[in-house]
Amino acid sequence: MEYGICHLSIVPMRSENSHQSELVSQLLYGDCFKIISHKKDWFQITSLADSYSGWIDKKQAKLIPDKEAVAITHEKSSFSSQLIHYIEAKEGQLTSLVLGSNVGACDWLRHRYEGPSNSGVLEKSNLIKTASLYLNTPYLWGGKSPLGIDCSGLTQMVYRINGHVLPRDAHQQAQLGETLSFIAESEAGDLAFFDNEEGKIIHVGILLENHHILHAHGKVRIDRIDQTGIYNEETKQHSHKLRIIKKMI
Repeated sequence: MEYGICHLSIVPMRSENSHQSELVSQLLYGDCFKIISHKKDWFQITSLADSYSGWIDKKQAKLIPDKEAVAITHEKSSFSSQLIHYIEAKEGQLTSLVLGSNVGACDWLRHRYEGPSNSGVLEKSNLIKTASLYLNTPYLWGGKSPLGIDCSGLTQMVYRINGHVLPRDAHQQAQLGETLSFIAESEAGDLAFFDNEEGKIIHVGILLENHHILHAHGKVRIDRIDQTGIYNEETKQHSHKLRIIKKMI
């Protein structure tokens, strides 16, 4: 079994081995993965951080020993905590770095990073500080960076930067944690999940104080929330129907 590492700023993960196929997720700098199969110029991979699978361009991957891949993911992980920064490679070449990149990979890649980072498990109160950095990020299906992000990518990255592992998709995240009966029982940093008419979980957001929620809908924004769902002050109507509230930590 071969393993690889993302040594670029952002690498798209696609549903099929084609640049025209759906973006299902992204690898950020320092993300390691297991290679499941090869097809022409593509690797089918599974991310070690969240077990999510997709296809990436071989030219955007670098092979790495399996032990190093596991260590960088689980033991040496340290996540950049500034919106945009950079790492310095050989001969002074710079590569942009987005919030939530695993700079624990710098030693193995022989890169230098001198910006702020988080490592270990941080206090729950820090979740909101991290989440606020993503405000006004445009919505991007499959996105995980402050240049474009989707609703579950937002919650996953906010928790990740603070030392907590969540799966990639909203319906997967909804299976974790302790269920709360009312919004009044929740704390800032808890997650709220929303469903469609068929009862499928299709959206997630991070609860704030005073009945507000931070979520990705068009952009990362703050709206009001009640027992019915998310209320948009601009449209004067509910945009999402509340299904369940979960305390993750």
